[in-house]
Amino acid sequence: MTDASMAGLFRRLAQGVHHQLAEWLRISSVYLGIAVIVTVSMGFALPGLRDQALQVHRALLTALAPESATQIAADDVVPAENGSPTTVALAVPDVSASTATTLPGSVRRVAARPAGVASLIPSGVQVQSLRSYISRKYKVAYNATETLVDTAFRVAHEKKLDPLLVLAVIAVESSYNPMAESSVGAQGLMQVMPRIHKDKFISLADQGKGKANPLDPVSNIIVGSTILRDCINQRGSVSAGLACYEGTSVDDGYAERVQAERRRLALASGMALSRND
Repeated sequence: MTDASMAGLFRRLAQGVHHQLAEWLRISSVYLGIAVIVTVSMGFALPGLRDQALQVHRALLTALAPESATQIAADDVVPAENGSPTTVALAVPDVSASTATTLPGSVRRVAARPAGVASLIPSGVQVQSLRSYISRKYKVAYNATETLVDTAFRVAHEKKLDPLLVLAVIAVESSYNPMAESSVGAQGLMQVMPRIHKDKFISLADQGKGKANPLDPVSNIIVGSTILRDCINQRGSVSAGLACYEGTSVDDGYAERVQAERRRLALASGMALSRND
């Protein structure tokens, strides 16, 4: 074999090894890239999945807890409309004093529901989970959610509504933007029509319970909840009342969107849904 033949053979062998090495490096880099992407994605996803798993666990414990396990707090006895005291059952057993002190005042003590209907008082952990969900999903500052949640619970119990229903309406109507305004003039968190319900805001301001400004979050929730309660009373059911609140007699899926968000709020916080809504 001549020197030229040997050189050609070695050159072909070198080219083959180089090709195999390049192909191996290419495949390795592809799999390495995939591994990095999966690792980074899991790093972002795992905390959220863990929170969701804990929330599902709390929701199941709340929903499946036997009635005998619920506790009645002595300081949660509130007067009913007829003057006789009505006890309010805790939704979650074994709520410690340290946890209870973290609850907003109006969530801790709520107005009594009609006879035979127990009001569920959320624990501090549930309130924090609810606020975290709203803050994270709707890009609301966590500190700002305290007033919104506190007001929703207080007003909802005054109007004999499920607080999560009120919060769900806010989510669907404005995505928790207090400055939201529709093309037809609806304003605020619950998208109230000021020109139609101006008297309600004025009455609220005259009573010192709010402001005449429909963009004031507290006043908007109060007036919006009042309208929602009136709609439910007029139509006879929550679903029909939601259609009335939207201002339509045709089912366009609005009620189901609100109810779906209400279920998500319950799941995220671990709060039990009212069977009467």
